[in-house]
This record gives sequence, C-alpha cells and structure tokens, in this order.
Amino acid sequence: MRLILAFVALLPLPALADSTRTIVDTHILPRVTALTDTTETLKTVATQTCTPDAPLKDAYGSAFDAWIALSHLRFGPTETEDRGFALAFWPDSRGATPKTLTALITQADPVAASASSYADVSIAARGFYALEFLLHDAAFADLGDATYRCQLIQTITADIATLAVAIQTDWQNDYAAHLLRPGADGPYRTDAEATQELFKALSTGLQFTSESRLGRPLGTFDKPRATRAEARRSERSLRHVQISLASLKTLAMALAKDAPDLQEKLDQRFTKAISLAERLDDPAFAGVAEPASRIKVEALQSAVEAIRSAVALDLGPYLGVSSGFNSLDGD
Repeated sequence: MRLILAFVALLPLPALADSTRTIVDTHILPRVTALTDTTETLKTVATQTCTPDAPLKDAYGSAFDAWIALSHLRFGPTETEDRGFALAFWPDSRGATPKTLTALITQADPVAASASSYADVSIAARGFYALEFLLHDAAFADLGDATYRCQLIQTITADIATLAVAIQTDWQNDYAAHLLRPGADGPYRTDAEATQELFKALSTGLQFTSESRLGRPLGTFDKPRATRAEARRSERSLRHVQISLASLKTLAMALAKDAPDLQEKLDQRFTKAISLAERLDDPAFAGVAEPASRIKVEALQSAVEAIRSAVALDLGPYLGVSSGFNSLDGD
C-alpha cells in the first residue's frame, strides 16, 4: 500500500468522524477521568499526612502518571486558563520554580492558605513539578517553618485536583461534543479540522518526548546535561518517556485504524522505541555523560524520531492533514 501520493484525498467524512469518536471515548475521556480520580486521592492523602513518605509519594506518583498519559492533549480544556502549564510548568530553564517556592516558604506567604487564593500564584509554583521539589528535594526538607511547608503541600495538591476537575468538566460538558460534532459556531468547522487537532497532539507529543524529555538531558556529546532531565529528583525521567510513548501509540493506532498496513508500520516503530525504553536502566538519565549509557539514550531518541517520521510522512498524508504550527516550533 503506497501512502505517499502526489495528491492525497481526505478520508470520507464518516470515517474521520468514527475515528474521532473512538479517540474521544477510549483515549481522551478515560485519561481525563484517571487524572481527576488520582489527583483527588493525592489531595486526600495530603490532608492526612504532609510528610514526604511513601503514602504521599505514591499518591503523587500515580497522579503524575495520569497527567503524563494525557499531557499531549494540550488543546481545549487543558489550554483554557493555562491549566496545562499550571499543572506542568516544565522545562523551567531559568529555575523559576525553586526560586518562587523558596520565596513563598521563607516569607510564609499567606497566599498558600487556600487553593482558591493559590490559583493567583505564578504557575512556576503550582502543579506537579513544584510539588516534586517539596517531596523529593533535600534543599526544601527543612526550609522555613514545617507547618507552613505542610500547608503549602496541601494547598498545591488541592490546586492540582481543582485543575483536574475543571479539565474534566469542560470535556464532559461541551468540548467532547465540539470534536464529535463540528460546526460553524465551534472551534472546529469540519471533521477534518477535528482530526487535524488530534494529529497535531500526536505530532507535538512525539516532538516533546524527543526534543525535551530526551534531548535536554542529552545536550551534546561534549556537554551532556543530566541535571536538565524532567522530574529527575523523583527519578521519573525515563518513566515519563515510557508512559508518553504508550499513550501516544494508542492515539496513533486509533488515527490509523482503517489502514492496516500503516498501523503495522506505526506499531513496529512504537514497539521498538518502547522496548528500548524498557531495557534502559537509567531512571533519571544520569548516565548521559558515560558513552556506554549515552548511546542507549541516543538510540531511544532515534527510535522516537523514526516514529515522528512515519507520522509526518505517512499518517499525515493518509489523513489529509498536517501538524501545522505548535508551541514547540522555534523553541
């Protein structure tokens, strides 16, 4: 089956609509629900204990897993009011998160008294990456007053849960309908535009994993940057790559569900990348400075790039769409 053609026709509209419904029902909404459920559990555990021990760290890990599984869906409810950035402010190239948290703690800023007031705080001090500093960074273990740190942890977890509920509410109330029933009054006028949004989410998710999750710690051969790895303090850097690839694979398979040859090609490339990630024993990419370890991370990045190539050159033309501009372009 030759996928690259001189002229590529759009799939029949019923096929596009059917694919979108499958993605909404089996990919998007379950992940949104998982985020709401796990962040509510995280908030509950934090009210019971704000000590950064196993119960709280485990709840944090489960909620963070849920976010990473849907973090490529950076449109609609996640984009509204910068909810995605409030949940996940990273990369933080200027170190704004530790600076902002330090200022809050040392000044015992009363803004941490409630989640509603905390919503006005800089996004650098909100969400999963801010909470990682409080739970996993020794520099914050004894900073300031212990009671205030406890309150801050509880408020950040409550803020995270509130953001998750807002995302779920918007998806359930109207945004799923916008994707499923495009029209002149909505964000998508046609089924093709809705499909392009989903394709863009796939493309951008792969780009972020390759260029940020893997590219930032890799740096260059002469200047590896292990300390730039995502969530390295909690040793979740590799885990995020694994979760993201698994989630993006389900999206890619759904977009190509009526093209078995293309599905097989995408499956092979995703399977290779996921297998390389599973065999990589370097949870925080600390070994990027060592040639033997570095080459394994580079191989993983190359495998992700191979998926990106198939998505851009094969899946995009098959669907009759392109990724277009995204927020990573030009970074």
